[in-house]
Amino acid sequence: MSRRLPPLNALKAFEAAARNLSFTKAAEELYVTQAAVSHQIKTLEEHLGLKLFLRKNRSLLLTEEGQGYYLDIKEIFNQLVDATDRLLARGAKGSLTVCLTPSFAIQWLVPRLSKFHELHPEIDVRIKAQDDEENSLTDDVDVAIYYGRGNWNGVEAYQLHKEYLVPLCSPFLLTGPKPLHAPSDLSQHTLLHDTSRRPWKAWMKTAGVRDVPVNQGPIFSHSSMVLQAAIHGQGVALGNSVLAKPDLDAGRLVIPFSHSLESKNAFYLVVREAQAELGKIVSFKEWMLSMVEQEEQE
Repeated sequence: MSRRLPPLNALKAFEAAARNLSFTKAAEELYVTQAAVSHQIKTLEEHLGLKLFLRKNRSLLLTEEGQGYYLDIKEIFNQLVDATDRLLARGAKGSLTVCLTPSFAIQWLVPRLSKFHELHPEIDVRIKAQDDEENSLTDDVDVAIYYGRGNWNGVEAYQLHKEYLVPLCSPFLLTGPKPLHAPSDLSQHTLLHDTSRRPWKAWMKTAGVRDVPVNQGPIFSHSSMVLQAAIHGQGVALGNSVLAKPDLDAGRLVIPFSHSLESKNAFYLVVREAQAELGKIVSFKEWMLSMVEQEEQE
């Protein structure tokens, strides 16, 4: 025998109207019109074959059947609320898997991860590094870091730092046998490329530099590798300002020229739309966005 459940939207409307004894207040609570609430109540009464409300002297009253029905389903709604709260509380704990590129993990997340643990020792963060970030939000991953313009389908994306591409080199290169006084001096040095030669070409063009050959120097597949090459004095890199920050702060790298290239892309924290409000994901998202805000104010 099949169970004849009333329409759930009609039950929600009835519970809110019975609790408030007002269609108007129920409509405000449910973010619908009063007419929509009236329609849902009528649907429920027709489904049950019973009158649930009476109007008397501009007041809304429950019938005897309506009163009994409300007392029964009120407990069910309370149980739903409690069950949801317990689920979200469980979601605020346990393990959290973050998938991101090796370079972002090494240069940004790992140096800061202890600060998250201090705030949320109940959440066990697991780092999963892979190169293809735009396909990394798999079933076993809670949060991913994408690099792009933020226009991905089926996810919620939160922009992190604004990105700039800046020239980077070892401080010893500045005062070495071939010092860097002006961008034209780059012709005396090896250019280090992150993924492709296009960024250096764009930087030279916007800086007004014409006599430096760009089609030379090694190309690295990972940003962290090009930064390491620059640290070891192998040449001048055009690197991501966010990823280079730890090495700039430590004095391992310097910016020889002030001209920078604003990137159209940025790093984004990405989560599934259906899991965006899960406790542990909210905690991690809020921590990352807070870190970004603090660092951009420094």
